[in-house]
Amino acid sequence: MNQTAVKKRVVGVDISSEYTTYAIVDVRGNILAKDNFPTMDYPEINSFVSTLCERIIGLVELNGGYESIRSIGVSSPSANFLTGCLVNAPNMPWKGVIPLAAMMRDQLGLAVAIANNAHVVGLGEQAFGSAHGMREFVAITLGSGMGSSMFSEGEVNLGFDGHAGEIGHTCVIPNGRVCGCGNKGCLEAYTAAKGIIKTAQEIMDESDEPSLMRGEEKLTPRKIQEFCEKGDKLAIEVFRRTGEILGLGLANYASLLNPEAFIFTGGIVRAGHWLLDPTKESFEQHVFHNIQGKVKFLTSELEESERNVLGASVLAWQVKEYSLFKE
Repeated sequence: MNQTAVKKRVVGVDISSEYTTYAIVDVRGNILAKDNFPTMDYPEINSFVSTLCERIIGLVELNGGYESIRSIGVSSPSANFLTGCLVNAPNMPWKGVIPLAAMMRDQLGLAVAIANNAHVVGLGEQAFGSAHGMREFVAITLGSGMGSSMFSEGEVNLGFDGHAGEIGHTCVIPNGRVCGCGNKGCLEAYTAAKGIIKTAQEIMDESDEPSLMRGEEKLTPRKIQEFCEKGDKLAIEVFRRTGEILGLGLANYASLLNPEAFIFTGGIVRAGHWLLDPTKESFEQHVFHNIQGKVKFLTSELEESERNVLGASVLAWQVKEYSLFKE
C-alpha cells in the first residue's frame, strides 16, 4: 500500500517595519532555523518578495530540503487573511492593495497564507502562550501601530471581509490627532510609539519642570520607561495619560465582547506597570459594571523574537496544502 509522507515542517514569516524574520518550525512549535533582513532595504515590493522567497529557499535547502516543507504562513501589518493581500498599510513602504500570498506562492510553489500581525499574535498566544486554553480573549499589539484580534469560542473573528479587530482605528478623541490612516482621534494616535512621543512633547510644552526627556536627542518609549525608573515625574505622566486613553478604548471593547482576558504584546508593553497600572485603572472606571473586576490583563510570555513566527507557523498549518512539486 502506498502511503503519502506527512510533511512535518512549515515556514513562519514575520514582516515588521524594521525586520523581516523567517523560520522553519516543526509540528511541536520548535524553531529549527531562523534568519532575518532589514525590511526597509526593499522599498519596492517586487524586489522585497523576490529577496524573501530566495532567502526562504536558501534556509530550507540548508535545513532538511524543500520536500520537508508543507506550507508558508506570513504575519504582516494590514494583511487580510481572506484575500491574501496587504491592504493600504500605513506603516509600511508598500502602498495600495498587494496580493502578497499569490506573489509568494508563484515563486515558492507552496501554499501561502498571510494574516494581520495581530491575528497571528493571537494564534501564537493561543497555541503556545498566555491564551493557551482560552476560548474568549483579545490579543493586543502595541508598537509602531496598534492592533488586535478577537477570539470567540476558540476561533478568530475576522468580520465580514477580514478587517475585524482594528481597535487602533476607533475614535477616542473627536477631531483629535491625525492618525496614519488619515482619520482624526484614533486610539493608535495616542497609544502607539509616535503617539507616545507626541504626548511627551505636549507634556514638556505645558511647563518648565525639569525632565530627563528634555535632554534626549531621540526620544523613544523605551527611553521614557528608563526615565520613569529614575523617578522622572513628566515621564511617568506620559504613560499615565497614555494608559488613561488606552483603558478607555479597551473598556469599550470589553463592554461589547466580554472577553476573559486581554493579552498584551509588542514593544510598548515593555513599559510594564508604568503603562498597565493606569490602563487597568481607567479600564475599570469605564467598563460596563457587570464586567468590572473580571477581565484579566496578561502580558505575553513568549520571546518577542519568536512570537510572530510561531503564530505564522500556526497559520501555515491551517492553510490547505498545495505544491507545484507533487507528482
